[in-house]
Amino acid sequence: MVERISMISKWLVSGMALSLVSTSAIAAGDSSAKSGGLPQLDISTWPSQLFWLMVTFLIGYVIISRLVTPSISSVLENRSNKISSDIETAKEAQQKAKDVFNAYEASLSDARSQAANAAATAIAEAKADTVSREAAINKKIVASTKKAEAKLAEMKNEALSSLEDLAVETSQQIISQLTPIKATKAVIKKHVKIHAKLQS
Repeated sequence: MVERISMISKWLVSGMALSLVSTSAIAAGDSSAKSGGLPQLDISTWPSQLFWLMVTFLIGYVIISRLVTPSISSVLENRSNKISSDIETAKEAQQKAKDVFNAYEASLSDARSQAANAAATAIAEAKADTVSREAAINKKIVASTKKAEAKLAEMKNEALSSLEDLAVETSQQIISQLTPIKATKAVIKKHVKIHAKLQS
């Protein structure tokens, strides 16, 4: 890039030199008009033309090399630094975006695993609670059944004993009314028990 700039500066200097040569030729046109020929071809004016050509070339070269080229080089260098800085900033931003995305993916997978673990724990707790409740209900049912059976047995015994007493009294009354035999309650009760065993 610097070589291209120096080449352009040389072309500019050459153009300036040609313009100065043309102006000097125009200025010398009065004398050449008198002689009737072109001033460029007049050998007597060549040393002065070459001298002014060298002077203007040196002035143009100094101006371009000291003023124009450093400013262009600094602009290009600043532009290159800005581009490289922007590229580095873009790379850092891209890396940060990748890091943020990776962190998001990791947190999302952690949240999914935690949700799955929480759901499994809740299901296990619900099953354990259901089993314990079923066991408690079964215990209550068994206890209630035993109580009901005991109560039924008691009621049955009471009913049987009351039936036995009723049968004894009824038998005693029937025997006393139908026969002159006086049967005691103990004898009648004994016969009622024997008859009840035979029936069962």
